[in-house]
Parts: sequence; structure tokens; C-alpha cells
Amino acid sequence: MSDNLHPDHHAAGEAARFWENHYSGHDTLWKGTPNPLLADTAGRLTPGRALDLGCGEGGDTVWLATHGWQVTAVDIALTALARTERHAAEAGVRDRVATERHDLAATFPAGAFHLISAQYLHTPFDLPRARVLRQAAYALTPGGLLLIVDHGSVRPWAWTPDANAHFPSPEDVYDALALDPTEWTPERLDRPQREATGPGAQTATVTDTVIAVRRTT
Repeated sequence: MSDNLHPDHHAAGEAARFWENHYSGHDTLWKGTPNPLLADTAGRLTPGRALDLGCGEGGDTVWLATHGWQVTAVDIALTALARTERHAAEAGVRDRVATERHDLAATFPAGAFHLISAQYLHTPFDLPRARVLRQAAYALTPGGLLLIVDHGSVRPWAWTPDANAHFPSPEDVYDALALDPTEWTPERLDRPQREATGPGAQTATVTDTVIAVRRTT
């Protein structure tokens, strides 16, 4: 999913229509490369079962699959899921990718996972993010990792480049999950900076908000 907007749409099904139109209105939206923080984190782990929440066109999903992971890719837009399937087939890893359509405000994929990725899970619609991410934490296997990466600064090419936008700290995001410290532990709470490239090839230094949570039992 893309940038966070002010939630001003509430009708049932409008979120699905919005994201479907968002993807179907373009031949390709993203570069097809993995988010760097996911690649860096997952590259240190033993491959297993992964869940990609808000998979978009499958850049992260395909990278994980080509590195030995069995991936469940979830999105609200059928066009995004179809592109993920196509890209997985082109990469020769279609057998390692299962796609599922979910509006995460209403349903969550079944199963237990060694890695759950929520990369920039922002939306212009009301989404109970803390509840969704708490469900993700509960869907981890013992020893599994939940990696949340959010926008931590305004990017010049954002849909709503509000200079006064508030970005929660990684501690705020983690605390909102209200997880039992005897079962989960924050492994990384960080705000690293990186050079990013926008859709028009413009570049800027941006900040990410990183929350990595390990299930200990």
C-alpha cells in the first residue's frame, strides 16, 4: 500500500475500489525491487514461511521467494495480486507464492509464520492498524519475527506532502501493540535514514520507522 492520507472515505467496499483503481490505472506502479530494510533483515534469517501484508505488485514477495521463503502474499486489490503472481512466475518461483485477497480491517490470513512483513502499511481509509499488527504478532511461530517499516518523514513525491505531518516514534508503534513482554520482545526500534528515489526519478533523504518484534515463546 502507499502513502498515508487523511481518512475521508468510509463506505463499505470503498477501500477495495480505491486500491483496485489505483493499480489498474497504471501498467506498473513500483520498481519491482524489495524494500531494502526487508532484504537486509530477511537476509540474516533462515528461510521458512513468510507473510507479506500489503504485497502490492510483489517486489518483496518475489525477493523472499527467490531467497528460499514460502510466501503468502496479501493485498486488498486483485490487480496487485495478479501482478504478484505474474512476477513470481517470471522469476521462476510461482510455486513458492500463494496469494490471498484480504481487507485487513475485516479479515486476516490463517497460519503461522516465521517472518511477517508489514512494509509501509498505510492507507487513506480507517484501518485498525494496531489490531492488525497485533494479529500479526500472534501469527508468529515461536522465534518468529514481525518487521514493521513505516514512513518516518515527508517525501517530496508523497500524495500529501504535509510538512507538519506527525510520524509516530517506533516506541509509540510498539507500545500500541500492547504485547505481553513475556512472549514478545522488541528486537529493533529505530529511525534510520536512507537515500530514496521517487516515481519521477527524484531523490531525497528519507527516514524510516522500524519496529522488529521477536516472539520468544
